[in-house]
Amino acid sequence: MRKKVLLSAVFLLFATAVSMPVAAQNIIPQPENISLLKGQFKLNKGTKIVTNLTGSDFKVLNQYTSEVLKHPLAYAKNPSQQGVFRLICKGTAKQAAQAMDSVRLQGYELEVTPKGITIQALTPTGLFYGLQTVRQLEKDGQIACVKVKDTPRFAYRGLMIDCSRHFWSKDFLKKQLDAMAYFKLDRFHWHLTDGGGWRMEVKKYPRLTEETAYRTESDWTKWWNGKNRQYSPDPRRLVCWKGMNIHGGYYTQDDIKEIVDYAAARHITIIPEIEMPGHSDEVVYAYPELSCTGKPYTQSDLCVGKEQTYTFMANVLKEVMRLFPSKYIHIGGDEAERRTWKTCPDCQRVMKDYHLKDVAELQSHFTHRIERFLNDNGRKLLGWDEIMEGTLAPNAAVMSWRGTEAGLTAAKSGHHVVMAPQEFCYLNMYQDDPMTEPKAQGGYTRLEKTYNYDPIPAAYKGTSLEKYIDGVQGCVWTEFIEKPDHLEYMIYPRLLALAETGWTKQRTGYADFRQRVITATDALKRAGYNAFDIRKEKGARPESRSIVQHEALGKPVTYLGRYAEKYRAEGDSTLTNGLRGDWGYLEGRWQGFIDSTGVDVVVDMGKVTDIRDVRVDFMHLYESVIYTPETIELMVSEDGKNFKTIDTVPPGIKASEDYLVYPYKWKGDVKGRYVRVKALSREKDAWIFTDEIIVNEK
Repeated sequence: MRKKVLLSAVFLLFATAVSMPVAAQNIIPQPENISLLKGQFKLNKGTKIVTNLTGSDFKVLNQYTSEVLKHPLAYAKNPSQQGVFRLICKGTAKQAAQAMDSVRLQGYELEVTPKGITIQALTPTGLFYGLQTVRQLEKDGQIACVKVKDTPRFAYRGLMIDCSRHFWSKDFLKKQLDAMAYFKLDRFHWHLTDGGGWRMEVKKYPRLTEETAYRTESDWTKWWNGKNRQYSPDPRRLVCWKGMNIHGGYYTQDDIKEIVDYAAARHITIIPEIEMPGHSDEVVYAYPELSCTGKPYTQSDLCVGKEQTYTFMANVLKEVMRLFPSKYIHIGGDEAERRTWKTCPDCQRVMKDYHLKDVAELQSHFTHRIERFLNDNGRKLLGWDEIMEGTLAPNAAVMSWRGTEAGLTAAKSGHHVVMAPQEFCYLNMYQDDPMTEPKAQGGYTRLEKTYNYDPIPAAYKGTSLEKYIDGVQGCVWTEFIEKPDHLEYMIYPRLLALAETGWTKQRTGYADFRQRVITATDALKRAGYNAFDIRKEKGARPESRSIVQHEALGKPVTYLGRYAEKYRAEGDSTLTNGLRGDWGYLEGRWQGFIDSTGVDVVVDMGKVTDIRDVRVDFMHLYESVIYTPETIELMVSEDGKNFKTIDTVPPGIKASEDYLVYPYKWKGDVKGRYVRVKALSREKDAWIFTDEIIVNEK
């Protein structure tokens, strides 16, 4: 980092070397094995770092140590006999080239004594990670004496930043790469294209950036949901643009080369994502002939039946591959609407010619063709787990985001997988009480939840499946994140939990990790990062922390309007299981309804009962189109057929409210065996989420 980050390390000193649990120090991620020795090494301006690295390896590391550690390198053929700070590479050039995909080749050994520091590794990558451990051990120029032997658990330890919904400057991305390197993360997944704007200069198709890299509104909700969603020409091409409401930007090919080189110097591989065939609003605006309709603003998918679409994608990918040396090219593949394909003559012709039974298989046909092109050019295809619909391309790797099952299924079939399930790894979700936090998407992902996620379930440990789980990745989508300090606030410290998950084989538990996070976030703040302060965390929604006792607990529920299967929570028992929801709707306690009937459920109390009070909570989250109901109607019946309405309430919450939980309450005195709650949706395709029907709370 340009600002040197000093993370404090607290050690107990012993007369002889003592094996210490990793919890005894503040390094993130925890080393595989660390022993504390007596004393400290004093680092000063005159300390010389010597290494046997040569050529470009020496040049790159020398530039890094000179800028970050303020200590240039010196070459020594046999560094073990010279200097007091020694970096010894024992491997071959071939091993160095293979390091990014090998946990063994990323490992290192570190010994710090009062007389000197020695880092040994098979590759420059291992030496680099040893340096990061030294940096974290430093406090006020003193480095605790230790012995460390360390290798990562997974070779893939990543972060994705969405640069389409909002554009992030070159310097800002470099700053995040610095932090990634410090915590030993090694993959930056760069989401460059999406409906929010195309961010990469493509020489052959200049209209991509000339016409869609900017838009007329920064606020995503206003722009995406508004009636005037428009892209804007590049302001540099306008005669007069000052005072106009123009937002966005793009990376020139020189910018990209610079960032790729900057990442490589920090042993980070950048994986570009060029979204296809869905999420391509900007492409079909700039080049409407690539759509099914031939008109802009009419669809978000490319036409996968037109040969010119494949020509376009091949030409774009050629330029991508010239800029990015990564093994994988990410092609997105998620959330394609497939709507226009059902009636498009070109798409229907392809389906007929290749005997494809549905549009899912049509997308699979598209993905197979793109994969063959990438494979022919020495690259591999990586995509979100929707690429598994239809048939999975034979050599494709899967990024599992909609849960863990898709990734496990792909791994069982011999496909490589990166685990990034949104419930644990999406850093754009709320991390604390949404009513006190900056705007985010609707899930609730606490630091502890992210830390406790294990990419390999216990049932699969020690099986052949393990070799296909390449690692783990945090993802941050930026629809509702406009400012750099907001983005950093969402990333840190949850990314540190994923760094530890990706590196450390035997973790010591959340309590210890939380203490180390406090040290790390304090250091991040000193270095100019805006991190969430875990000390101020409120934690889980109070109502969710215990089982609510009431007379409908465990009673059967009849659904006259069905819940959506994807948000089923615990199914038919959800609304009377005593478990109230947390802050987010993805955690399995809130039940979601999008049926035209809204919520319409009947609780059978088992016998005629004196009904004294009823409470039902409803979530409201505008950005996720989750609204409080238009009306809530409460009814009772003794026979289950003839219902009497005892209350009707219009909550009156504005749709544009960011987040709240609306507590519907009724008090009175009626008799009935059946309690019916009916909540009408305020508009088509809006969600209603509720968690528990509480009758006669105890």
